[in-house]
Amino acid sequence: MTKKKKKIYKKKGKVVKNLTKNIFRILNEDSDKFYNYKQIAAKLSIVDTDGKNQVIKKLAELASTKKIVEVDRGKFKINADRKYSVGTLDITSNGNGYFVTEDYEDDIFIPNVNLGKGLHNDIVKAYVYKKRSGKKLEADVVEILERAKTEFVGVLQKSKNFGFVLPDSNKMYADIFISENKMNGAEHGDKVQATISDWPQNSKNPFGKITKVLGKPGDHNTEMHSILLEYDLPYEFPEEVEKDAESLSLEITEEEISKRRDMRKDLTFTIDPKDAKDFDDALSFVKLENGNYEVGIHIADVSHYLQSKTILDDEAYDRATSVYLVDRVVPMLPEMLSNGVCSLRPHEEKLTFSAVFEINQKAQVVGEWFGRTVTYSDQRFAYEEAQSIIENCKLSDDVQPYTMPLETSIIDKEYEVSSEIVEATLHLDKLAKVLRKKRMKQGAISFDRVEVKFNLDEEANPVGVFFKKSKDANKLIEEFMLLANRKVAEFIGRKKGKPSNDTFIYRVHDEPDLEKLASLQNIISKFGYKINTETKESTSATLNQLLNDVNGKAESNMIETLAIRSMSKAVYTTQNIGHYGLAFDYYSHFTSPIRRYPDVMTHRLLQHYLDGGKSPKAELYEEKCKHSSKREELASKAERDSIKYMQVKYMQDHKDEVFDGVITGVTEWGIYVEISTNKCEGMVRIRDIKSDYYIFDEKQYAIVGQSTKNMYQLGDDVRVQVKKTDLERKHLDFNLIED
Repeated sequence: MTKKKKKIYKKKGKVVKNLTKNIFRILNEDSDKFYNYKQIAAKLSIVDTDGKNQVIKKLAELASTKKIVEVDRGKFKINADRKYSVGTLDITSNGNGYFVTEDYEDDIFIPNVNLGKGLHNDIVKAYVYKKRSGKKLEADVVEILERAKTEFVGVLQKSKNFGFVLPDSNKMYADIFISENKMNGAEHGDKVQATISDWPQNSKNPFGKITKVLGKPGDHNTEMHSILLEYDLPYEFPEEVEKDAESLSLEITEEEISKRRDMRKDLTFTIDPKDAKDFDDALSFVKLENGNYEVGIHIADVSHYLQSKTILDDEAYDRATSVYLVDRVVPMLPEMLSNGVCSLRPHEEKLTFSAVFEINQKAQVVGEWFGRTVTYSDQRFAYEEAQSIIENCKLSDDVQPYTMPLETSIIDKEYEVSSEIVEATLHLDKLAKVLRKKRMKQGAISFDRVEVKFNLDEEANPVGVFFKKSKDANKLIEEFMLLANRKVAEFIGRKKGKPSNDTFIYRVHDEPDLEKLASLQNIISKFGYKINTETKESTSATLNQLLNDVNGKAESNMIETLAIRSMSKAVYTTQNIGHYGLAFDYYSHFTSPIRRYPDVMTHRLLQHYLDGGKSPKAELYEEKCKHSSKREELASKAERDSIKYMQVKYMQDHKDEVFDGVITGVTEWGIYVEISTNKCEGMVRIRDIKSDYYIFDEKQYAIVGQSTKNMYQLGDDVRVQVKKTDLERKHLDFNLIED
């Protein structure tokens, strides 16, 4: 093992990454040799007691399940008789698959004929064997232990007495057979949701029934609902949930106020997107006599209204997150809560949960307080309005009121912003910039990606594309939300300078995978860029330099996407390992309980500890964390699909135009091209390039013409024209315009 690879294990006091896989890798290097825990720990450069204990525990666990054999006391070797493993199926778009298991370091190829009716993300038992030619492993699915999903969205192709649902997902390789009596009124060509009920042994296709008729393919609402249902995301609330929400008492009583810190007189305002309807965070600002500032981060007290073990809470937990599609928000909470009583609207008293900090001129936190409050928002700003204040006003001894210009105002007229709010905004901006600078110095990674946004007409058709970039006002809010999230996690996670064992909800982000970073380095070197992965510090510093260097370049979106993919995924857990991307040892989600269920759990646990409660069992919360992480992942996929859908729909009206683009991917069947002006990505198929016969060159990330030796390589500038748009599959085909 190289020095570079060893570095990933030097994580004192933290969970050792991929321990099972790496124990198997060591034992598989020589299957006749045996090792004790000290030898394995040395090979992994695990030097601390906690890490060695993890190795001892894992070896005992693997021996108990007969995956390894204890040949002598404390000495282990691989179990040569082990042929079967349990893992997850990853189906590719061409219908083959990969078996992903901790028992082997690499994913194992499964040809379609050996999938054993297993579907994407199913948990399966597989027989692993070596191919006759060479050393490569293959697998054969022998048992499906758990289906990942049984409901699929697709189009019904109907014959006289039966039909087939052709699934939208390219991960679903089999059409679903539907008998005449299970069509639920669906007509030929309808977009439907079908549930698999059986898959007979002698049948090539699963049998199912249609559970929902969604409408006609291409209809806007039909396609949006299809995206949601594809990822098991609901688009409406059950009637009993709406009734439960409507039955809540909305009155803020004097008795309730008496239990809280009253901060209604403190200057308070919100800064949100101009089209936002739910405002779940506000900032308050007070200048103290000692020259410091008191900054309050006030969050809607959702847990006051969302009581445990109610229909409303069960629904919020099941959803776990709001879903943000291009043309709509599917909220976690009914509108009466999300846009009503919990939303921190201007000129209304609200029940809030607050993190209040005393901060000095150097942006150092010198005092903190957490608890339930009652607040009153004096002003609502859009990011553009706050940005206008930051760009046009300056701090001085005599700060003047600011006239918000008509073109920026969200109320469609000029209005005056008080000098107190102007001064508060400028002070907060100044503090935020210091906080951000400190974060970057400590190794935080700055992914300031350009967001693709659409101008929509009244029917939600895309009539224009624009890019949204984060400015000072966005970063102001971001820094204070990060501060609250970090300090809440520290408050529970560290007592008297030492880590505590109290159960809490952490948002963690592991260190990047070194193999993925090596792959990233391989690609970016083609453009003359480099990252240094010798240490954690050099990795983050050079990643930031890379992101800065590519900013504004044609290849920026591609390289930023590849850099993000090299990162680990951030998840929710009760096991704190810190947040690599933010460079925080402790981090939680506290600031968005209207749209994220983990924040609700954080509020409940924080109040529980403030009330002197003992630590609850971590297992229950760990299960909830896993559920929340999974729902977040599904919501992200739906959001990406809605963007792809809108991009394809937008390009339908631009078929005659020629666009400049950049090659963002190269495969054996074609090249992916991203259009520079709108970030729409499509494929140029090799068979459609007529000037030569092109062959895929994997090492050069290119396709090469056999006769001309002409090369189209990753990152090359090209010109394309739309050949075909497929709304149902959310796919674009381009023709390459060759010189």
